[in-house]
Amino acid sequence: MNADRLDTLFQALADPTRRAVLARLSSGPATAGALADPFDMALPSFMQHLKRLEDSGLIETTKTGRTRTCALKPGALIPVRGWMEEQRDLWEARLDGLEDYLEQLVNEEKP
Repeated sequence: MNADRLDTLFQALADPTRRAVLARLSSGPATAGALADPFDMALPSFMQHLKRLEDSGLIETTKTGRTRTCALKPGALIPVRGWMEEQRDLWEARLDGLEDYLEQLVNEEKP
């Protein structure tokens, strides 16, 4: 997995506004205006969040006239999931090793 790609995804996911947008888009596509409504910020500021999500590959947007519609990009989180599974496997192996080591210490102390 490309480290730069993961960095971009995690940076996009780091912001609570962007995570809220992704949660809303999990229900289906929405216009930029509808996505911006719940947030107390100027539309140009909100559009920067959408740009970050689009640049990271998490969403895709289409423009019809003056209306910009956003949708989740299928499979965009697969690299994050893969990285997290690798980390889980690594830590499970480490914890299994620690468990074996501690069990060995306990057994050595028994008379």
